[in-house]
Amino acid sequence: MVDTVSSLASRVHDLLVAHLSSPAAAAIPGQGALATFARALMGTPQGVDLTAGFHDVIGRALALGPDAGWLVAAGHGGLAGLAFKRSQIDQAFFHLDAAVTAGYNDCVGLHSPALRPFHDDPRLRAAYQRMRITLADLDELQWLHREVLIMSRDATRASIDNINRHDTGVSLLPQAPMPTRVPNTPGILIARVELAAAQTALQRAAMKSDMSRSSGNVSLSLVDDSWDYAAARRDAWRADELESHRHQASAARAFVERPGVSTLLIPCPPLGSIVYPA
Repeated sequence: MVDTVSSLASRVHDLLVAHLSSPAAAAIPGQGALATFARALMGTPQGVDLTAGFHDVIGRALALGPDAGWLVAAGHGGLAGLAFKRSQIDQAFFHLDAAVTAGYNDCVGLHSPALRPFHDDPRLRAAYQRMRITLADLDELQWLHREVLIMSRDATRASIDNINRHDTGVSLLPQAPMPTRVPNTPGILIARVELAAAQTALQRAAMKSDMSRSSGNVSLSLVDDSWDYAAARRDAWRADELESHRHQASAARAFVERPGVSTLLIPCPPLGSIVYPA
């Protein structure tokens, strides 16, 4: 099979989903709560060599040329995250520097709580100072990171809402539409893939949990003569109502570009000046 930018982007997405389902997920900026939720429901994937996977993406992307440069950055970014989690700090900064060279510019992600302790390290400061962004892209980065946190909270609330449900329906976890604007810098594509991976991991986790509840209720209704079918109907109606509200809320969160926002390439805001979405 011939590699394409699209196929390698899908590969990065799959690796990030595996990353979110593993102990290394805590290294992904801002996704600690998401990682905890996903791991609890999905477990750690077996036989997934994330390090080898990201190295493979880098090699294949280099062979595709400049159009795949952002995938080189994504691969090095993934390796940096793994190295930070494993306390391999020198290796983490090596890959972060390589990611920036290839186009990584997620200045919002570098303000996450997980990376804030490294702000005084001259290696991070040097890499950060080389990054360039536009205000239009910065707006989208803020939205992308905020959406990961919002969807994580939605998943937690949905799991609580599903406790003691008697019906056998399965509720989907809606997601906000991905931005369709043409980014000014290719590094934004990395953050989009990271959000898509977070959405996939959360939806799979929520689906697995809900299907387990549903199948359990089916079994109980078959063996329990006193099963409360009236309560099951009420729970189904309530679940449909809540799911409708979540779909409306996710659609309303769609990214909207500010009119007239600058697309001029500039240095990222000073390190420490960005408030990470909460």
